[in-house]
Amino acid sequence: MTSTSTGAPRRRRAGWLAVTVSATAIALLAAPYLTLDPDTFLEDQRTTYQAHLPALILHVGGAITALLLGPWQFLPRLRPRLPALHRWTGRVYLPAAAATGIGGLLLVPVGLYPPFAPAGFAVLAVLTLVSTATAFAVIRRGEVARHRIWMVRSYALIFTGVTFRLWLIALAGTGVSFELAYTTGAWAGWALNLLVAERLITRLRREG
Repeated sequence: MTSTSTGAPRRRRAGWLAVTVSATAIALLAAPYLTLDPDTFLEDQRTTYQAHLPALILHVGGAITALLLGPWQFLPRLRPRLPALHRWTGRVYLPAAAATGIGGLLLVPVGLYPPFAPAGFAVLAVLTLVSTATAFAVIRRGEVARHRIWMVRSYALIFTGVTFRLWLIALAGTGVSFELAYTTGAWAGWALNLLVAERLITRLRREG
């Protein structure tokens, strides 16, 4: 067995672990929003969130659930060994992803730093809804390979919750204003994730 053949599975496991840990960390950081305590809200959006609590609950609750469940959909050993668990996890993930997209769209009109930041999040919400709906539609037709591809895209968009915050952290010490970091992150967070997703999809297609 060559080092290349053993190294690839190790890299995949390391990547899966990194995604799972970071997604769990961000989900836990966002969870206090569901207490509806205004002190946990982003200061610049505190009044807005208080006035739109149903949309906030949909968006944050759906995102937390999808972030936590998503990685387990891609665990290779789970699908063949526990197919029922894989299916039920997916049945929770799909409406959760839809909820965060719908909640996001409802919050777009009152988003911070219009028009560019809300526009970025609007595109993210629409892409999330489209990719998740497509993943559901193709698995209903029994197209497992296509379902897997669209689930990769769906979770890449959900994972924007992680990359967006990493973007803000990375730019915080560079002298860039929070407004510019927030506005560019509203676009860069999901765009970078989709680029990575398409590279992964290309590899999946090569592997059959």
